[in-house]
Amino acid sequence: MNPGENISERWRNSNILLLGGSAGAFKTIMAILKILPADLNKPVIIILHRKKNFASDMVPMFHTISRLPVKEISDKQKIEQGIVYLAPANYHVLIEKNGIFGLDVSDAVWFSKPSIDVTFESAADAFADRCTSILLSGANVDGAAGLLKLRQAGSLTIAQDPREAELPEMPQAAVEQNAADYILNAEEIMKLLAE
Repeated sequence: MNPGENISERWRNSNILLLGGSAGAFKTIMAILKILPADLNKPVIIILHRKKNFASDMVPMFHTISRLPVKEISDKQKIEQGIVYLAPANYHVLIEKNGIFGLDVSDAVWFSKPSIDVTFESAADAFADRCTSILLSGANVDGAAGLLKLRQAGSLTIAQDPREAELPEMPQAAVEQNAADYILNAEEIMKLLAE
């Protein structure tokens, strides 16, 4: 971490936590959910690539380890503090300026629906510099462009260290595009989020 800038303060002052990942990110997201405090003062939005038309038991699985309530996102749902939201399969998730979710059925981006880029880019438009956004392990470059847009808007952006990611392509793309303020390993990410 860069000692010249207070990453902890930026995390604490942000209004929303965005987590994006694909293959190899599931274990890290589970570990993050375990350490997030029950009194977290912001929503957590998870965009994980999911198999098409696959009925997932991720919400109940996350619920068993999270101190925060976990919900799958539905269209026009109000975004509330202290809730973990999971993007549903087969939809892109948009974060709208009036603080609600929009679900979109347009074509896949980087072969993925939900697309991390779509959500991250809409969050940059809606929340500007008030996000903390983390891009984890994954097998394609989805999320890198969205992370860059968030960084350009002034949000705190973090890429998992590609050297420890199970599949490094996704965080590596963010590093190459200069989209991350910080490149942290999973342990450093969890230490930050537990503060």
